Amino acid sequence: MKFVDQAIIRVQAGDGGNGCVSFRREKFIPRGGPDGGDGGDGGSIYLVADAGLNTLVDFRVRRTFRAERGHDGMGRKRTGRSGRDLRVRVPLGTKVADLDTGESLGDLLEGGQELLVAKGGVHGLGNDRFKSSTNRTPRQFTSGTAGEQRQLQLELMVLADVGLLGMPNAGKSSLIGRISSAHPKVADYPFTTLYPILGVVRVNSERSFVVADIPGVIEGAAEGAGLGVQFLKHLARTRLLLHLVDIAPMDEAVDPADEACKVVRELEKFGRGLDGRERWLVLNKKDLLSADAFERRREHLLRALDWRGSCYAISALTGEGTRELTQALMRRLEELEPVKHDRAEDTPEAGEEAPWNPLADA
Repeated sequence: MKFVDQAIIRVQAGDGGNGCVSFRREKFIPRGGPDGGDGGDGGSIYLVADAGLNTLVDFRVRRTFRAERGHDGMGRKRTGRSGRDLRVRVPLGTKVADLDTGESLGDLLEGGQELLVAKGGVHGLGNDRFKSSTNRTPRQFTSGTAGEQRQLQLELMVLADVGLLGMPNAGKSSLIGRISSAHPKVADYPFTTLYPILGVVRVNSERSFVVADIPGVIEGAAEGAGLGVQFLKHLARTRLLLHLVDIAPMDEAVDPADEACKVVRELEKFGRGLDGRERWLVLNKKDLLSADAFERRREHLLRALDWRGSCYAISALTGEGTRELTQALMRRLEELEPVKHDRAEDTPEAGEEAPWNPLADA
Protein backbone atom coordinates (compact mmCIF):
# COMPACT_ATOMS: atom_id res chain seq x y z
CA MET A 1 0.00 0.00 0.00
CA LYS A 2 1.25 3.47 -0.86
CA PHE A 3 2.29 5.51 2.16
CA VAL A 4 0.60 8.93 2.30
CA ASP A 5 1.12 11.13 5.35
CA GLN A 6 -0.71 14.34 4.32
CA ALA A 7 -4.18 14.95 2.95
CA ILE A 8 -6.80 17.67 2.58
CA ILE A 9 -10.48 16.83 3.11
CA ARG A 10 -13.73 18.79 3.26
CA VAL A 11 -16.35 17.99 5.89
CA GLN A 12 -19.99 19.10 5.85
CA ALA A 13 -22.12 18.43 8.91
CA GLY A 14 -25.85 17.93 8.41
CA ASP A 15 -28.29 20.85 8.61
CA GLY A 16 -30.95 20.85 11.27
CA GLY A 17 -34.49 19.94 10.20
CA ASN A 18 -37.14 22.67 9.95
CA GLY A 19 -40.03 23.02 12.38
CA CYS A 20 -43.56 22.25 11.17
CA VAL A 21 -46.69 24.42 11.02
CA SER A 22 -49.73 22.20 11.59
CA PHE A 23 -53.13 22.33 13.34
CA ARG A 24 -55.03 19.48 14.90
CA ARG A 25 -58.09 18.56 12.84
CA GLU A 26 -60.35 15.83 14.21
CA LYS A 27 -64.09 15.26 14.12
CA PHE A 28 -65.93 16.66 17.12
CA ILE A 29 -62.80 18.54 18.26
CA PRO A 30 -63.15 22.13 17.07
CA ARG A 31 -60.24 24.51 17.47
CA GLY A 32 -57.81 21.66 17.99
CA GLY A 33 -54.92 24.08 18.19
CA PRO A 34 -51.35 23.93 16.89
CA ASP A 35 -49.58 20.56 16.79
CA GLY A 36 -46.52 21.14 14.58
CA GLY A 37 -43.46 19.24 15.78
CA ASP A 38 -39.80 20.21 15.91
CA GLY A 39 -37.22 19.18 13.35
CA GLY A 40 -34.33 16.84 14.05
CA ASP A 41 -30.71 17.83 14.71
CA GLY A 42 -28.21 17.47 11.89
CA GLY A 43 -25.56 14.77 12.04
CA SER A 44 -22.05 15.68 13.21
CA ILE A 45 -18.73 14.42 11.82
CA TYR A 46 -16.08 12.77 13.99
CA LEU A 47 -12.61 11.52 13.17
CA VAL A 48 -11.85 8.23 14.92
CA ALA A 49 -8.34 6.86 15.51
CA ASP A 50 -7.97 3.33 14.15
CA ALA A 51 -4.91 1.29 15.10
CA GLY A 52 -5.43 -0.85 11.99
CA LEU A 53 -4.59 2.01 9.60
CA ASN A 54 -1.10 3.31 8.86
CA THR A 55 -1.59 5.69 5.92
CA LEU A 56 -3.88 8.49 4.71
CA VAL A 57 -3.98 7.11 1.18
CA ASP A 58 -7.78 6.64 1.23
CA PHE A 59 -8.22 10.41 1.44
CA ARG A 60 -6.49 10.87 -1.92
CA VAL A 61 -9.55 9.17 -3.46
CA ARG A 62 -12.40 10.42 -1.30
CA ARG A 63 -11.97 14.00 -0.11
CA THR A 64 -15.51 15.13 0.79
CA PHE A 65 -17.56 13.83 3.72
CA ARG A 66 -21.16 14.83 4.45
CA ALA A 67 -23.29 13.88 7.43
CA GLU A 68 -27.03 13.33 7.21
CA ARG A 69 -29.46 16.24 7.45
CA GLY A 70 -32.06 16.29 10.22
CA HIS A 71 -35.62 15.50 9.12
CA ASP A 72 -38.34 18.14 9.24
CA GLY A 73 -40.96 18.12 11.98
CA MET A 74 -44.46 16.78 11.31
CA GLY A 75 -48.03 17.23 12.51
CA ARG A 76 -49.41 15.63 15.67
CA LYS A 77 -46.37 17.02 17.48
CA ARG A 78 -44.08 14.50 15.82
CA THR A 79 -40.39 15.38 15.97
CA GLY A 80 -38.27 14.80 12.89
CA ARG A 81 -35.55 12.17 13.11
CA SER A 82 -32.04 13.47 13.82
CA GLY A 83 -29.39 12.94 11.14
CA ARG A 84 -26.91 10.14 11.70
CA ASP A 85 -23.44 11.13 12.83
CA LEU A 86 -20.60 10.29 10.45
CA ARG A 87 -17.41 8.74 11.82
CA VAL A 88 -14.33 8.76 9.61
CA ARG A 89 -11.44 6.45 10.47
CA VAL A 90 -7.89 7.83 10.47
CA PRO A 91 -4.53 6.32 11.56
CA LEU A 92 -3.08 6.78 15.03
CA GLY A 93 -0.87 9.85 15.16
CA THR A 94 -3.03 12.00 12.86
CA LYS A 95 -2.93 15.74 13.52
CA VAL A 96 -5.96 17.75 12.43
CA ALA A 97 -6.02 21.47 11.60
CA ASP A 98 -8.52 23.84 10.01
CA LEU A 99 -6.87 24.81 6.72
CA ASP A 100 -8.74 28.14 6.43
CA THR A 101 -8.03 29.48 9.92
CA GLY A 102 -4.86 27.55 10.78
CA GLU A 103 -6.47 26.43 14.07
CA SER A 104 -5.20 23.12 15.43
CA LEU A 105 -8.21 20.95 16.25
CA GLY A 106 -6.37 18.11 17.95
CA ASP A 107 -4.23 14.96 17.74
CA LEU A 108 -5.53 11.41 17.63
CA LEU A 109 -3.03 9.39 19.64
CA GLU A 110 -5.02 6.49 21.13
CA GLY A 111 -7.07 3.77 19.50
CA GLY A 112 -10.78 4.60 19.51
CA GLN A 113 -10.21 8.27 20.34
CA GLU A 114 -12.79 10.53 18.69
CA LEU A 115 -12.46 14.15 17.60
CA LEU A 116 -15.46 16.31 16.69
CA VAL A 117 -14.51 18.26 13.54
CA ALA A 118 -17.91 19.50 12.30
CA LYS A 119 -20.98 19.94 14.49
CA GLY A 120 -24.43 19.32 13.07
CA GLY A 121 -27.06 22.05 12.83
CA VAL A 122 -29.66 22.62 15.56
CA HIS A 123 -33.29 21.63 14.92
CA GLY A 124 -35.99 24.17 14.11
CA LEU A 125 -39.09 24.65 16.28
CA GLY A 126 -42.65 23.77 15.26
CA ASN A 127 -45.61 26.10 15.79
CA ASP A 128 -46.71 24.14 18.87
CA ARG A 129 -43.80 25.82 20.68
CA PHE A 130 -45.23 29.29 20.05
CA LYS A 131 -48.77 28.83 21.44
CA SER A 132 -49.82 31.00 24.35
CA SER A 133 -52.95 32.46 25.93
CA THR A 134 -52.72 35.40 23.56
CA ASN A 135 -51.52 33.50 20.49
CA ARG A 136 -53.77 30.44 20.12
CA THR A 137 -53.21 29.88 16.41
CA PRO A 138 -49.50 30.55 15.91
CA ARG A 139 -48.12 30.18 12.44
CA GLN A 140 -44.54 30.85 13.49
CA PHE A 141 -41.85 28.25 13.12
CA THR A 142 -38.05 28.28 12.87
CA SER A 143 -35.77 26.67 10.34
CA GLY A 144 -32.92 24.41 11.35
CA THR A 145 -29.47 25.96 11.44
CA ALA A 146 -26.79 25.00 8.95
CA GLY A 147 -24.20 22.40 9.89
CA GLU A 148 -20.53 23.37 10.12
CA GLN A 149 -18.38 23.21 7.01
CA ARG A 150 -14.62 22.91 7.23
CA GLN A 151 -11.61 22.22 5.11
CA LEU A 152 -9.23 20.09 7.14
CA GLN A 153 -5.54 19.35 6.80
CA LEU A 154 -4.63 15.88 8.04
CA GLU A 155 -1.01 15.13 8.82
CA LEU A 156 0.17 11.74 9.96
CA MET A 157 3.14 11.52 12.31
CA VAL A 158 3.92 7.91 13.11
CA LEU A 159 3.88 6.79 16.73
CA ALA A 160 6.96 4.86 17.78
CA ASP A 161 9.16 4.53 20.84
CA VAL A 162 12.49 4.49 19.00
CA GLY A 163 13.45 6.25 15.78
CA LEU A 164 16.28 5.15 13.48
CA LEU A 165 18.37 7.97 12.08
CA GLY A 166 21.31 7.96 9.73
CA MET A 167 22.71 8.52 6.26
CA PRO A 168 21.52 6.36 3.34
CA ASN A 169 22.93 2.82 3.45
CA ALA A 170 23.85 3.11 7.14
CA GLY A 171 21.99 -0.16 7.74
CA LYS A 172 18.74 1.09 9.28
CA SER A 173 16.54 -1.24 7.22
CA SER A 174 18.82 -4.18 7.94
CA LEU A 175 18.64 -3.44 11.66
CA ILE A 176 14.85 -3.13 11.86
CA GLY A 177 14.56 -6.31 9.81
CA ARG A 178 16.93 -8.08 12.21
CA ILE A 179 15.33 -7.04 15.52
CA SER A 180 11.63 -6.95 14.55
CA SER A 181 9.11 -8.74 12.36
CA ALA A 182 9.19 -5.96 9.76
CA HIS A 183 10.42 -6.82 6.25
CA PRO A 184 11.82 -3.62 4.72
CA LYS A 185 13.53 -3.51 1.35
CA VAL A 186 17.31 -3.94 1.67
CA ALA A 187 19.69 -3.25 -1.23
CA ASP A 188 23.22 -1.97 -1.91
CA TYR A 189 22.12 1.44 -3.20
CA PRO A 190 20.92 4.60 -1.38
CA PHE A 191 17.29 5.39 -0.53
CA THR A 192 15.93 1.86 -0.59
CA THR A 193 13.57 3.10 2.15
CA LEU A 194 11.09 5.57 0.66
CA TYR A 195 8.55 5.80 3.47
CA PRO A 196 8.48 5.17 7.25
CA ILE A 197 8.41 1.54 8.34
CA LEU A 198 7.30 0.44 11.80
CA GLY A 199 8.51 -2.74 13.49
CA VAL A 200 7.56 -4.25 16.84
CA VAL A 201 10.56 -5.47 18.83
CA ARG A 202 9.64 -8.18 21.34
CA VAL A 203 12.21 -8.54 24.10
CA ASN A 204 10.11 -11.26 25.74
CA SER A 205 6.46 -12.33 25.86
CA GLU A 206 5.44 -9.35 28.00
CA ARG A 207 7.83 -6.55 26.96
CA SER A 208 8.05 -4.90 23.57
CA PHE A 209 8.53 -1.54 21.88
CA VAL A 210 8.00 -0.01 18.43
CA VAL A 211 10.82 1.14 16.16
CA ALA A 212 10.40 3.54 13.22
CA ASP A 213 12.72 3.53 10.21
CA ILE A 214 12.67 6.60 7.95
CA PRO A 215 14.46 7.32 4.65
CA GLY A 216 18.12 8.25 4.99
CA VAL A 217 19.05 11.80 5.94
CA ILE A 218 21.42 13.67 3.63
CA GLU A 219 23.10 17.04 3.93
CA GLY A 220 20.50 19.78 3.46
CA ALA A 221 17.58 17.60 4.56
CA ALA A 222 16.33 20.28 6.97
CA GLU A 223 15.92 22.59 3.94
CA GLY A 224 14.16 19.89 1.92
CA ALA A 225 17.06 18.11 0.18
CA GLY A 226 16.44 14.45 -0.59
CA LEU A 227 13.25 13.44 1.16
CA GLY A 228 13.87 16.30 3.60
CA VAL A 229 11.45 17.28 6.34
CA GLN A 230 8.76 15.16 4.71
CA PHE A 231 9.94 12.25 6.85
CA LEU A 232 12.20 13.82 9.50
CA LYS A 233 9.02 14.99 11.22
CA HIS A 234 8.04 11.35 11.85
CA LEU A 235 10.72 11.16 14.54
CA ALA A 236 9.16 14.00 16.53
CA ARG A 237 7.05 11.68 18.70
CA THR A 238 9.71 9.08 19.40
CA ARG A 239 11.17 8.89 22.89
CA LEU A 240 14.67 7.92 21.88
CA LEU A 241 16.77 8.13 18.70
CA LEU A 242 19.27 5.58 17.42
CA HIS A 243 21.90 7.28 15.26
CA LEU A 244 23.28 4.58 12.97
CA VAL A 245 26.72 5.12 11.47
CA ASP A 246 28.28 2.99 8.75
CA ILE A 247 31.68 2.36 10.33
CA ALA A 248 32.97 0.53 7.23
CA PRO A 249 31.73 2.43 4.14
CA MET A 250 32.36 0.87 0.72
CA ASP A 251 33.93 4.10 -0.51
CA GLU A 252 37.23 4.47 1.36
CA ALA A 253 37.17 8.24 0.73
CA VAL A 254 34.09 8.55 2.95
CA ASP A 255 34.86 9.41 6.58
CA PRO A 256 32.23 7.96 8.99
CA ALA A 257 32.89 10.84 11.39
CA ASP A 258 32.05 13.43 8.71
CA GLU A 259 28.88 11.54 7.78
CA ALA A 260 27.79 11.42 11.43
CA CYS A 261 28.46 15.15 11.89
CA LYS A 262 26.27 15.93 8.87
CA VAL A 263 23.34 14.13 10.46
CA VAL A 264 23.85 16.00 13.74
CA ARG A 265 23.85 19.35 11.90
CA GLU A 266 20.61 18.48 10.13
CA LEU A 267 18.96 17.64 13.46
CA GLU A 268 20.03 21.00 14.85
CA LYS A 269 18.67 22.83 11.80
CA PHE A 270 15.40 20.93 11.84
CA GLY A 271 14.75 21.58 15.54
CA ARG A 272 11.24 20.71 16.77
CA GLY A 273 12.79 19.07 19.82
CA LEU A 274 14.78 16.46 17.88
CA ASP A 275 18.13 18.10 18.57
CA GLY A 276 17.49 17.75 22.31
CA ARG A 277 16.04 14.23 22.17
CA GLU A 278 18.04 11.47 23.83
CA ARG A 279 20.19 9.87 21.15
CA TRP A 280 22.31 6.73 21.17
CA LEU A 281 25.17 6.10 18.78
CA VAL A 282 25.15 2.74 17.00
CA LEU A 283 28.17 1.74 14.94
CA ASN A 284 27.04 -0.72 12.29
CA LYS A 285 28.94 -3.20 10.05
CA LYS A 286 31.44 -4.07 12.76
CA ASP A 287 31.94 -7.47 11.12
CA LEU A 288 33.69 -5.88 8.11
CA LEU A 289 36.64 -4.60 10.17
CA SER A 290 39.37 -6.15 12.24
CA ALA A 291 39.30 -5.41 15.96
CA ASP A 292 42.17 -2.91 15.72
CA ALA A 293 40.73 -1.09 12.69
CA PHE A 294 37.32 -0.89 14.31
CA GLU A 295 38.77 0.54 17.53
CA ARG A 296 40.74 3.19 15.65
CA ARG A 297 37.68 4.33 13.70
CA ARG A 298 35.53 4.27 16.82
CA GLU A 299 37.92 6.51 18.75
CA HIS A 300 38.17 8.93 15.81
CA LEU A 301 34.40 9.11 15.52
CA LEU A 302 33.80 9.70 19.23
CA ARG A 303 36.39 12.51 19.27
CA ALA A 304 34.87 14.18 16.19
CA LEU A 305 31.40 14.14 17.75
CA ASP A 306 32.67 14.90 21.25
CA TRP A 307 30.44 11.99 22.21
CA ARG A 308 29.71 11.22 25.86
CA GLY A 309 26.48 9.26 25.51
CA SER A 310 25.66 5.60 24.95
CA CYS A 311 27.52 3.89 22.11
CA TYR A 312 26.94 0.36 20.79
CA ALA A 313 28.76 -1.65 18.14
CA ILE A 314 26.68 -4.08 16.10
CA SER A 315 26.41 -5.96 12.86
CA ALA A 316 22.86 -5.80 11.54
CA LEU A 317 23.78 -8.45 8.96
CA THR A 318 24.98 -11.12 11.38
CA GLY A 319 23.02 -9.96 14.44
CA GLU A 320 26.14 -9.40 16.56
CA GLY A 321 25.37 -6.99 19.39
CA THR A 322 21.69 -6.52 18.47
CA ARG A 323 20.32 -8.51 21.41
CA GLU A 324 22.30 -6.44 23.90
CA LEU A 325 21.10 -3.27 22.14
CA THR A 326 17.40 -4.18 22.25
CA GLN A 327 17.58 -5.18 25.91
CA ALA A 328 19.26 -1.90 26.81
CA LEU A 329 16.62 0.01 24.82
CA MET A 330 13.81 -1.78 26.63
CA ARG A 331 15.27 -0.96 30.03
CA ARG A 332 15.72 2.69 29.09
CA LEU A 333 12.23 3.04 27.61
CA GLU A 334 10.71 1.71 30.81
CA GLU A 335 12.42 4.61 32.60
CA LEU A 336 11.44 7.35 30.14
CA GLU A 337 8.16 9.25 30.12
CA PRO A 338 6.18 9.45 26.85
CA VAL A 339 7.01 12.50 24.75
CA LYS A 340 4.49 15.31 25.22
CA HIS A 341 4.14 16.68 21.73
CA ASP A 342 3.96 20.46 21.64
CA ARG A 343 1.82 21.66 18.75
CA ALA A 344 3.60 24.99 18.88
CA GLU A 345 6.72 23.21 17.66
CA ASP A 346 4.94 22.56 14.37
CA THR A 347 4.10 26.22 13.77
CA PRO A 348 6.58 27.76 11.31
CA GLU A 349 8.49 30.71 12.57
CA ALA A 350 9.07 33.81 10.50
CA GLY A 351 10.99 32.94 7.37
CA GLU A 352 10.28 29.21 7.63
CA GLU A 353 8.36 27.23 5.06
CA ALA A 354 4.60 27.09 5.66
CA PRO A 355 2.82 23.75 6.15
CA TRP A 356 2.20 21.72 3.02
CA ASN A 357 -0.97 22.64 1.17
CA PRO A 358 -1.72 20.63 -1.97
CA LEU A 359 -4.51 23.00 -2.98
CA ALA A 360 -1.93 25.73 -3.45
CA ASP A 361 -0.28 23.56 -6.13
CA ALA A 362 -3.52 22.98 -8.00
